[in-house]
Amino acid sequence: MEMQARATGFVSLPARASSTTAADTAFEPAPDWAAAPSVGASPSAQGEQTLLRVARDPTDPLTLAFAGVIGRALAAGQCPLIRGLSESDFRRLLNTYFPATELTNGDSGRDPAVLDELQDLLDLLLEFRREPSETLAWLSHAIASAAMRDNHLWQDMGLPNRPLLTRLMTENFPELAKRNVGDMKWKKFFYRQLCERAAVPICKSPNCADCVDYQVCFGHEQEPT
Repeated sequence: MEMQARATGFVSLPARASSTTAADTAFEPAPDWAAAPSVGASPSAQGEQTLLRVARDPTDPLTLAFAGVIGRALAAGQCPLIRGLSESDFRRLLNTYFPATELTNGDSGRDPAVLDELQDLLDLLLEFRREPSETLAWLSHAIASAAMRDNHLWQDMGLPNRPLLTRLMTENFPELAKRNVGDMKWKKFFYRQLCERAAVPICKSPNCADCVDYQVCFGHEQEPT
């Protein structure tokens, strides 16, 4: 397993072309609720708002997570919207949380490096989920997909703040969350867990408090500007 940590990200991904675009995964057909996003909202926020308008419970943390991950992917033109999910799994997710929504997950092809990195994190999350439910399998895929992006994980998941991400981790992956004793940034924490599993040394200091990179791993995660 070869990985490179970013300042705020999880892994370094190669640029790649995709034959599938955001247009291929647009809402089909556009219902009435899709016509009026909030004035001045970003494309990703518009996608999230669109999904939340038809959500069974738009205040539910899992609903916010799925809407955020899908909305971010739509705005970036990324496919699949949630990596690793089959179309049938993706359809069940939509039917459960966002009924009357017509989206396809899409397929970006097979990039071995990306798939290996995604699978490592996905295996970790699936192993530590609270219960072997389909819902938590969906959440594991959503978190792993978002972790492949560039910003802090809560931002890449389209969540309103980091405490909500911590709540999702604590409630749904309690044993894994307990290991984050110093409230390390979640992508950094995942990276460290995977490297420990692979017996890959990553730290410059045996003690986090004495490490020159302490702020990189534990520093404040800036709000998006």
